[in-house]
Amino acid sequence: MPRRYGLSTDDAADITQLTFTILVQGMDKLPEDSKLGGWLTTVARRHTWRLVERNRRQGIGRHAVLDENTTGGTEPIESWELGEWLHQGLSMIGQSCRDLLFALYLDPKQPSYAEVAKRLGMAVGSVGPTRTRCLERLRRVLDE
Repeated sequence: MPRRYGLSTDDAADITQLTFTILVQGMDKLPEDSKLGGWLTTVARRHTWRLVERNRRQGIGRHAVLDENTTGGTEPIESWELGEWLHQGLSMIGQSCRDLLFALYLDPKQPSYAEVAKRLGMAVGSVGPTRTRCLERLRRVLDE
């Protein structure tokens, strides 16, 4: 997942380690009928998007791109382009979806669904389904 979003091998390894650390820490809280693969994908995607956004905000790739010898190739260029592409897509999906996705995936405080629901004035039970619709909308915009 992280490599697909243009992150380096080291960043991808960090996200993988973080994802499985979260799994181990929360293993006793997962229901037996949970879809573990989907859950792991969501956790990895969430942390990947946070790192992509953090890199975008910090301008990683923008200046380093000038000297390929110090960047190790084109990864910073691809990461920067991916960040810009994602940012553009987010700007096209509507404020309510953008607010929800930023809160879920890019907020450094990593708020819970309950905190996100309270902040955005929505029912906790509607966060997941709304997130799914917003991600689908973002997917369609990015595919265009």
